[in-house]
Amino acid sequence: MQIYCEDSLLYAREFFADWGQLHFFSGRTVTPSQLKDADILLVRSTTRVDAEMLSHCPNLKYVGTATAGTNHLDIQALKSRGIAYGSAAGCNAIAVAEYVVSALFALAQTQGWQLLDKQVGIVGAGHVGSQLHNKLSALGIRTLLCDPPLAAQGDKRTIVDMDAIMACDIISLHVPLVEQGPYSTRGLFGPQRLAQLSDNQVLINACRGEVVDNQALLALYRQGRKFTTVLDVWENEPDILTDLLPYVALASAHIAGHTLEGKARGTWMLYQQVGELLSLPVELPLEAVLPDPELAAMTIDEVEQAQLAKLVFGVYDIRQDDQLFKTQVSQPGQFEYIRKHYAIRREFAALQVSAGNSVLKKAICGLGFASKAANS
Repeated sequence: MQIYCEDSLLYAREFFADWGQLHFFSGRTVTPSQLKDADILLVRSTTRVDAEMLSHCPNLKYVGTATAGTNHLDIQALKSRGIAYGSAAGCNAIAVAEYVVSALFALAQTQGWQLLDKQVGIVGAGHVGSQLHNKLSALGIRTLLCDPPLAAQGDKRTIVDMDAIMACDIISLHVPLVEQGPYSTRGLFGPQRLAQLSDNQVLINACRGEVVDNQALLALYRQGRKFTTVLDVWENEPDILTDLLPYVALASAHIAGHTLEGKARGTWMLYQQVGELLSLPVELPLEAVLPDPELAAMTIDEVEQAQLAKLVFGVYDIRQDDQLFKTQVSQPGQFEYIRKHYAIRREFAALQVSAGNSVLKKAICGLGFASKAANS
């Protein structure tokens, strides 16, 4: 079996080498003719799988993307040719939720407020939104969920409308990019909705850049508006609106989901799918490929925001990404360079924490940290 893998697929050799002959390619330079012998095609978002590419691959049985999104796959073309396909939806949900948690602790420290005093409106209650809701709820932070498509499908959770979200102190966006229809998300925060934000509110976008109108955002800032924004995603990536950078409190290069666990989980999910499709033995667990974390265990004895922030920043400090991004991204090609060469980042679960009481353990475990017995 000929298995073609984009070279950025983490641990592809470990998961797939026993099933066939592996071929690695660059998603930015690959041509359809290079993939003509493929039985299995495994990609990330840098490889566009369209009808032209598929026309050169007569043996193709399965196309998988180790990403949550599928905008780079021509689903209709795959269906019309009878080619099975899959994604790794949810693989980076923990990572993105932890990115937002780090942002919240950083803003609380910078702006001098308590997270427990804030209400967080989460727009998009899928994989990421649900992870964020669970983590914040474990800390006792009030959240509201808004997801009209899920509500229409009968989701049993309490789903509010956008008017309720606009009254929240913090608004965090976790929706897919939907171009049209009743649930379109392109320009969800356009000129009118952005203008409704008060100067005390926080807007976080860690989903798709086109959900927030960047030009309208810049115009409001230039008019003297003072609301806080955290942007991991931007319109027109990689050619982003750099004039917006000085106004954004925390900025990064579309790396919210880029943890070692998230990337490995994406490849592992495709491994599961191919195994099921072709009735192959799926024997390698995700944990088997992950290296031991280089994080020293920590002990805390009280539930205080400063203590929790110390734990969060001990694993991931968003302020470091912000500083790097704002220093380098104005140079040509740096947006893509930062993404491609992003340093290894772990998830909270990589850090073992000794907690002194049951209340503390609930908060620590709810955030995702591994609980460690105090005397171990």
